[in-house]
Order: sequence, then C-alpha cells, then structure tokens
Amino acid sequence: MSNEEVFLTKEGLAQLEEELKELKGPGRKELAARLKLAISYGDLKENSEYHSAKDDQSFMETRIMILEKMLTKAKIVDESQMDLSKVSMGCIVTLNDIEYSEKIEYRIVGAAEADVLNNKISYESPLGKELLGKKVGDIVSVNAPMGIIKYELLEIKMM
Repeated sequence: MSNEEVFLTKEGLAQLEEELKELKGPGRKELAARLKLAISYGDLKENSEYHSAKDDQSFMETRIMILEKMLTKAKIVDESQMDLSKVSMGCIVTLNDIEYSEKIEYRIVGAAEADVLNNKISYESPLGKELLGKKVGDIVSVNAPMGIIKYELLEIKMM
C-alpha cells in the first residue's frame, strides 16, 4: 500500500472500522477455535483443515494490516462543504446512457469503498474520472471493453 491518503466518505469510514473490529474480535476468536480443532486431529503435514485455517489466518492478518494502514491515512470527505453544481467525491449522480436511453445512479466514492454491485464507483475509475468536475447537462464518454459509452449527466445530489 502506498503512502497516499485514502479518501473515504463517512459511511465508508464506518464500514472499514466495523470490518476491522469484526476481524480483530470475533474473527480471530473463530479462527483460533478452528485452528485448535484442526490441531487436535493430529499429523499437521496431511491435515487439510489445519492448512485451510492457516491460509485463512494469513489472509485475515493481512486484511487487518491493510485496514489499519488505510484508516491511519484516511481523509474524510466533508459533505457539508460540497458544491452540488459539479460532480465531486461523495455525491450521487444520475446518468442517462445515451445509446440505450437508460437511467442509472452512482455514488462517487473512494477506491477503498467502491462496490459496483451497489452502484458505488471510485473517483479513480474510468467513469469516475470522467465525471469529476462535470455539471448537469454535460455529456461524458467512457472507453469500455465493449466500446465507447456516452452518458448525459442528469442530476447531482447528496444522500
């Protein structure tokens, strides 16, 4: 992880703090119990339960370190200072896909909290980069694997 600031919304900060709390508390306890049970099966060389639990432990401890670093470098977006005349991180945009005449709504968030399935896109993503600073009525073009997609920016709002 680089030394750059990690931009988060208030909700994103709360989610990361909750994930860290879960991993350091119940997550570690559950994993310790799995390891203890797996060790009780004997012969660790051929013990798949033990190796699976050790892999999970390695993943969890890495995730804890990543979350701790992210939280120490977190910069929270002050939504009260947001100018809704143009797109910025933390706002919600309504777009119209010009080719298919379909409306879609996205929240512009930091990379750490991006979740396309829940319509949260990073300001660093191709679409996020194109949207930053744009105003209602602007047309944005995004180069996607299936070609160039054009959107009209219909609305900028807060949660």
